[in-house]
Amino acid sequence: MQLSIDRDRCIGAGMCALTAPEVFDQDDEDGLVLLRTAAPPPGLHATARLAAGLCPAAALTVIEQGGAGSSPPDTP
Repeated sequence: MQLSIDRDRCIGAGMCALTAPEVFDQDDEDGLVLLRTAAPPPGLHATARLAAGLCPAAALTVIEQGGAGSSPPDTP
């Protein structure tokens, strides 16, 4: 998993930092999102995804990366 942020879109709601404080923070100056780690460990993936989904400005992007040990997509 790779994360990216768009500080131009961020409105400073703080949902990301409240939901996943190990991954996201807020700037003390302007209240906008800060990324603590762009590649969180597997144990934080679900929380990072949740935080991205809760962002009211859609300022967080989750990029899933395949590779060894990754599950194939569900097929009908």
